[in-house]
Amino acid sequence: MKQLIDVADFINSRRISPYQWVILVIATLIAAVDGLDVAIISYLIPSLSHDWGLPKAAFGQVIGAGLFGVAIGALTVGPLSDRKGRKTVILLALALCAIGTFGCAWSGSITEMTLWRFITGLGLGAALPNATTILAEYSPERHRARLIAVMFVGFSLGAASAGFTAGWLLPLIGWHGMLVLGGVLPTLCAALVWLVLPESARFLVVKGAPAAQVARILSRIGTLHSGHDIGFTLPELRGAQHSSIAGLFKGGLGLGSALLWVAYFMGLLVYYMLTSWLPSLIVQTGQPIGMAAVVSAMLLVGASTGTLLMGWLMDKVRPTLIVAAGFVFGSLLLLHVGRGLDSFLELEVCVFFAGFFVSGALSSMNTLAAVFYPTQSRASGVSWMLGIGRFGGILGAMGGGWLLGAGWDISRIFMALAVPTLLAGLALAFKCMRYREGHDVSAGDVVAAH
Repeated sequence: MKQLIDVADFINSRRISPYQWVILVIATLIAAVDGLDVAIISYLIPSLSHDWGLPKAAFGQVIGAGLFGVAIGALTVGPLSDRKGRKTVILLALALCAIGTFGCAWSGSITEMTLWRFITGLGLGAALPNATTILAEYSPERHRARLIAVMFVGFSLGAASAGFTAGWLLPLIGWHGMLVLGGVLPTLCAALVWLVLPESARFLVVKGAPAAQVARILSRIGTLHSGHDIGFTLPELRGAQHSSIAGLFKGGLGLGSALLWVAYFMGLLVYYMLTSWLPSLIVQTGQPIGMAAVVSAMLLVGASTGTLLMGWLMDKVRPTLIVAAGFVFGSLLLLHVGRGLDSFLELEVCVFFAGFFVSGALSSMNTLAAVFYPTQSRASGVSWMLGIGRFGGILGAMGGGWLLGAGWDISRIFMALAVPTLLAGLALAFKCMRYREGHDVSAGDVVAAH
């Protein structure tokens, strides 16, 4: 008689193995490369403007094309993972990142660079959700939020390294060389994925792969105490089966999907407005650009710290409640800044905690999406949340310019940003009340409360 092994139970019942640590390292590297490629173009605009004789504002379409490509990539390329495999789509995504960035390096006009940046965005939009998905599917439930938090700190560090790298290498190799470097890194990362990263064992089980193939992977995580006649199963295989996109709306998940989208859209709107325009807002108050850079860095430091702490708390308490609280506290902090501060030091502290709560909550939402959906729809669920949220990011990046042009100062803008931040928290608070979740529920088995 064939012995059935539950893959979720097998992973959850064991300590994290060296093989799973390797998967975490690779996922973090993917996130870091993603973060660097997202941020690098903004540091090259002054050099491009000088060499091509164009105003800096003309390169807004290049940045916009990249963000739009990220959204389209998440919505279209990302869900292929639920049909073709996590590893396959990660390789495709990294290839698009490399091709697009190399294309930008040899562009001769702003039109060419806009097209290549859109292609880069397609890859960026697909890489991160699929790296999140494969890490979630190899993480024990009790440690999942913390491991994904570590991965997203990699994204923040990658974005930060773009600035440090540009400051060091741009005078030496120019914008062409910086973009070539930006293409080489995803190429090397793709080679590492090809050689080392396994396909998701959960995905293989859902797709009916041979038991021997699944057993080879799981045997690197822990000993399989069984005979040769074994099979593998998952909790979600016992219910109704749906296609990847349809699975976002079936079985009572439709409302939860919408609430995740609303929260992520609002969160990215706030994040991109802050990261895109905070230095300009601070300079507008009469502070030198050096001080503005310090305050902007505090946002990033707060984001990394908040992501790690929230990841730890999410493994202890109801995850959605933790993230909802982060957004609510963040909205109160933004409102406090909007009412006026007494000193520059107080602004630094408040910006740090704004990053801690708002950016920490935003990064933690990737965990919420990863554990909300079943294996058949998990990559689609994470990708669609990220893709729809990117339109909020585009609105935030553009909206900051509109508000500055309309004469809004830092106080009014921070008070306005408190509103979407609060809406994100309220959306997740409602999701927390509507859906049961807990450490007794396997990933993909979050169910609607009745």
